[in-house]
Amino acid sequence: MKKIIVLAAVAEAATGTALLMAPSLVGQLLLGTELTGVAEAVARVTGIALVALAVACWPGTPLLGMLAYSAAITLYLAYLGFTGGFIGILLWPAVALHLILTVLLAY
Repeated sequence: MKKIIVLAAVAEAATGTALLMAPSLVGQLLLGTELTGVAEAVARVTGIALVALAVACWPGTPLLGMLAYSAAITLYLAYLGFTGGFIGILLWPAVALHLILTVLLAY
């Protein structure tokens, strides 16, 4: 079972990395259409989640997976806010919440 979990973690990490690097290409390959606009941002958030899931599934590292997710999503959402790409009413509260979670998880 341990080997299957590691295999699944590697597959999810690869998919997550692909979504982070080329979300539109992944959309084209999986769904038959390119991702544009907000769909690219959502795909990158999904990529971050998949990479963190892969880390969490690696034997003995669930806390590290949550820390990786919380830190990465804090940085990415803040990046979206600072670059002016997408700014909703809950963006900065979400950044603050994930920053607090990151600090608590690191502690």
